[in-house]
Amino acid sequence: MTVKELDQVVVRFSGDSGDGMQLAGNIFSTVSATVGNSISTFPDYPADIRAPQGSLTGVSGFQVHIGAGKVYTPGDQCDVLVAMNAAALKTQLKYAKPNATIIIDTDAFKKADLEKAAFQTEDPLAELGVDPDRVIACPLTQMVKDALADSGMEAKAVLKCRNMFALGLVCWLFSRDLEIAFNYLRDKFAKKPELAEANIKVIQAGYDYGHNTHSSAMNVYRIESKQKEPGRYMDITGNKATAYGFIAAAEKAGLKLYLGSYPITPATDVLHELSKHKSLGVTTVQCEDEIAGCSSAVGASFAGALAVTSTSGPGICLKSEAMNLAVIMELPLVVLDVQRGGPATGLPTKSEQTDLLQVLFGRNGESPMPVIAATSPVDCFDAAYQASKMALEHMTPVVLLTDAFVANGSAAFKLPNLAEYPAINPPYVPEELKGTWTPYMRAENGTRYWAVPGREGFTHILGGLEKDNKTGAISTNPENHDLMTRLRQQKINNIEVPDLEVIGDVDDADLLIVGFGGTYGHLRAAMDELRAQGKKVAHAHFKFINPLPKNAAQVLTKYKKVVVAEQNMGQLAAFLRMKVDGLVPYQFNQVKGQPFVVNELVSAFNTAPLVPRMR
Repeated sequence: MTVKELDQVVVRFSGDSGDGMQLAGNIFSTVSATVGNSISTFPDYPADIRAPQGSLTGVSGFQVHIGAGKVYTPGDQCDVLVAMNAAALKTQLKYAKPNATIIIDTDAFKKADLEKAAFQTEDPLAELGVDPDRVIACPLTQMVKDALADSGMEAKAVLKCRNMFALGLVCWLFSRDLEIAFNYLRDKFAKKPELAEANIKVIQAGYDYGHNTHSSAMNVYRIESKQKEPGRYMDITGNKATAYGFIAAAEKAGLKLYLGSYPITPATDVLHELSKHKSLGVTTVQCEDEIAGCSSAVGASFAGALAVTSTSGPGICLKSEAMNLAVIMELPLVVLDVQRGGPATGLPTKSEQTDLLQVLFGRNGESPMPVIAATSPVDCFDAAYQASKMALEHMTPVVLLTDAFVANGSAAFKLPNLAEYPAINPPYVPEELKGTWTPYMRAENGTRYWAVPGREGFTHILGGLEKDNKTGAISTNPENHDLMTRLRQQKINNIEVPDLEVIGDVDDADLLIVGFGGTYGHLRAAMDELRAQGKKVAHAHFKFINPLPKNAAQVLTKYKKVVVAEQNMGQLAAFLRMKVDGLVPYQFNQVKGQPFVVNELVSAFNTAPLVPRMR
C-alpha cells in the first residue's frame, strides 16, 4: 500500500434518500475542514418526498471537493463515488471520472435491486462499462449487521448505520482522523449516546475493512493544507451562515431580530436555525401562509425590530403585496429568496437563478427595491449582514438572493470578529424635531426618518395609501404622487455600494466573463482554466445588482467581448442591457437545476460567439 499526496479530490456519496448520504458527506466535510483543507460541497436532493426504495428517482447525492489550497466549486466529476445501491450507481456514474474509484455495497445489488434500477443484465459493472479493478465491492450491509450484532438495536436501526461504514472506508482512503468524526457524532447524538457509539463502531469497522484488506490494493491519499490561516473554523452551510448574518446585524444595530416565515424548500433551514436562538433576542414565527409571514415582518419593522421574511421563488409571488406595503411605508425589511427551480412547483430541491427579474420588477406600481446576491455559502453571512445594514440605514425593503446551491452547500467558515464589521446606524428621528416632525420628513440622503412607536411626541400613522409628502395625510394629488414616486426611487439611487471588481487579465482581456450570485466559483474556475491555456480573460461578478455599482458601465464597455453566464434564460443580461447604454453582451444560459460544469463553460467560452447578439 502506498500513500500519495494530492492537491485536491472530489468525493460523491450516493444512495436512497433514507440512506443518510447527506450526514455522511457532512461529517467527511467537517473532518476535512477541521484539519485545514478548503472545501466546497453540493448536496443533491431528489425532488420526490420519499420515492420507492431502490428507485432511480429516489437517489440522493452529496458531493464534496477538498483541496490543499483554495477550491471554488464542488467539482465537475468525482474521484471517488460511493454507490449504496444499484440505482445510485446507474444514476450517479455520469458524475464520476473515467478512472474514479467506486465503492459499492454488493448486498444492494441483488436481482430485485437490479430490476428496480432498470438494469438489463445481472452484471451492472459490465453493462455500464465500469472497470472492476476500480471498484471496491464489499458486503457492506452484512458487515454492519455483524458489527452491531451484540448492540441490541432493532434491525431497522442497524441498517440506518450503513452510511457510517461507507464513511469509515472513505476516511481510510484519505487518511482522515476518525476522532474528529467520533466527536461530531457524540455532539450530534448527545441525548442518545448509545446511538452515537453504535455509529462510531460502524465507522471504525469501515476504516478497518479498508486497512485490513487494502481494498484491492488501492492507494491511500493524503491532502495536506497549504493555506492555514489561524482562527476558529466551522463547516457551515449557506442557510446557517445567512441566519448567523442576520443575528450579527441585529446585535450590531442593538435591535431584536424578528423572522416571519412560512416553510418552503430550500429556505426552511433558516427558520429552523433562527428558532434555536431565542437567548440572543431572536423571535421566529411560522405563519399560516407566505403573505402573513411578510406582513408580520412589516409589523415587526414598524415596531422597531430588524425584520426578516424568508422564502423561495413561489413565496416571492405571494409576498409581493406585503413587500410593496414596506416600499410605500418606507420601512426596513429583508426579504430572503433562496432560489429554486421553477416555474410553479418546478424542481423544489434544485438550484436556479430565475427569480432575478421577479425581485427587481415583480410588484405593482413603481416599487424600487435593492437586490443583493450572495456568491458562496460563506458569503451568505456577509450578504445577510449587508442586506440588513442597507435596509435599516435606508429605510427600505431589501431582497437578498441566494439559491439552493449555495444555501445547501457548505464551506470552511472562519468565525468572524464582529467588532471588525461596519456599524449599523438607523436614521432615528432626532429629538430636536419633536413637535415639527411629520412621517415622511427625510434626512439629507433622502431616507425617511424612523420614529419607533413609544417615543413621546412622535405618534404617527403609516399605511398602504399614498401619503402627502409634507403632512403624512392620505393624498391623491397627482403632483404629490409623482414627487413621492421620485423620492422613493432617488433614495435607492443614493445607496452607495462597492465598485464592481474585475479579476484576471484586468487591463487587456479579450473576454470578460460576467455573472451574479452563486455561480461565482464556477465562473472563477473557468477563468483560471482559460488563463492557464494562455487566453486573456477577466471575470466580473455582481453581488450588488440594484443599485448597480457606479463603475459597472465603465467595466462592461471596456472589453472587446463580454459574455454574461447565468442559470436562467438571460435575466441579468437583459437588466444590464437596460442599464448600460451600448452594451450588447453574448450569453451563456443553462436551466438544468444543477450547478454549472466548469469544463462546459471553458469549452463554450473558447468557441464564443455563444449565441447571436441580442438587439
